[in-house]
This record gives sequence, structure tokens and C-alpha cells, in this order.
Amino acid sequence: MLASISTRFLLIALLMLPITLVAAKDTASENEAPLRIAVASNFAPTLKQLLARYNPNQKHFLSPILIAASSGTLFLQIEHGATFDVFLSADSERPQLLSTSGLAMSGSLQTYAFGQLALWSAKGNIDSDLLVALSNNKQRLAIANPRIAPYGKAAKQVLESLQRWDDYKGRLIQGINIGQTFQQTRSQAVNLGIVSNSQLVLNNFKGVLIPSYLHQPIKQQLVILKHSKQIAQAERFVTLLMSKQAQQFITESGYASSNEINTNE
Repeated sequence: MLASISTRFLLIALLMLPITLVAAKDTASENEAPLRIAVASNFAPTLKQLLARYNPNQKHFLSPILIAASSGTLFLQIEHGATFDVFLSADSERPQLLSTSGLAMSGSLQTYAFGQLALWSAKGNIDSDLLVALSNNKQRLAIANPRIAPYGKAAKQVLESLQRWDDYKGRLIQGINIGQTFQQTRSQAVNLGIVSNSQLVLNNFKGVLIPSYLHQPIKQQLVILKHSKQIAQAERFVTLLMSKQAQQFITESGYASSNEINTNE
């Protein structure tokens, strides 16, 4: 009887062994490589701070690698096979294109932040009334390129809404993205600029906040890329990013809240 029980125990143990090994291998492979997150330049500093606060000691996933560049550059790299796991764009157009083309995981498209604009001068002393500040300025104005940068497109809409586009279009200095526009204004190469409010918050500067109803929402969306081999980690990252506490942190970092956008819409 004892021999029979031992034999059966051994058989059961042998049958379970391959399953255990496979599971252990899957877990190991999941943890071997950190996430590679392609992130729009404007959001990279906020994301870095957020991860340091809410993912200490790699609580949810391994320390990810952030690859920051303009959304257009990252989009082209993804189309040409770059091995990113998650793409955080500064707009909604490119993530939606990746979803449509099948390069993004179905159902992973989400809005993680709403960009916010501010009028700012590194010299200070601009009127707190947006329209008055724009009317008083007779010099050049820095904005991101409206044709390729989401923040530039919104800046143009602001000037059009305030009927100041015709006044400024001959003396605009256009950056290739909102990061360059901020640097142009910060270096005082241009006296006045329409920049990202998050850049001001990050650097403890204060400008004139531009109401969101003056432009279409700067909807920053993300997708998990279909070729990712770190899907579980990517999903944990997105869950963290969309959590109430992370969204509160993003708003405090100079982005508009979804409630404000919905109210204005």
C-alpha cells in the first residue's frame, strides 16, 4: 500500500513539474526587462516625478526606461518597428492611428492628461488679463508650430478666438515643439510666449493661465503597443497612471482636470 501511495505521489509530482517550470519561466521573463515607455517631451518630467512617488522600490513594475521625444518622432519610430511597450503621446491623433492600423492593443487607448496653456514672459510684468497682455505686446510672440505640434495648434486657436491671429501671424517665432518654445521664451530670445502650464509649474514660474474654452482640448492619449513582450507590466503601469491619486498629481503638475474640460465642452 505504501509503495502504491508513493508511486502515485511521484507521478503527480512529475506531472506538476513541467507546469511549475513553465510558470516560473513566464514570471522570470516578465520581470527580466523593464518597460520601455515612449513619452512626449512635455510629459516626461511629470512622469518621472510620478513614478518616483508612486512606484518606489519597483512596487508595481521594474523601473521603466523613458524615451522622450516629440510625439511625431516617436510615432515614426513605432511605425518603423521601435521596441517600445507603451506610447504616451501629446495628442490623440497618433495613438488613434496606431489603434486603427493594428499596431496598438485593442482597447488600450486612454486619455491620461489634458494639456494646458499659459502666456508667459521670463521678464515678468505682464498684465494678468490675457487679452490686455496680448494687446500691449508689440514684439514677437513664441508659439509651437501649429502644423506639427498639438500645443501650437491650440495656441493658434487661442489667438483666433481672441481675434489676435492676424495681428501676430507676421511676428510669430515657431518652435518645433512646446519644449523649444519654452526655451526660446526662457532665454529671452523672445519676450513673450504661449507655453505649457506644466513647464511653468515644474520650474516654479507663473504666467497667465489660458482658459481651456479658448481652444480645443489638448487630449494626451496613450496606447499599449501590440508587439510588447511586457503586456502585464504595461497594464499595471497604465492602471497606476489612471488611478485617482496619479490623476490628482498630474492635475497639480499643471495639466487641466477632465472635469474642467467636460464643463467647458
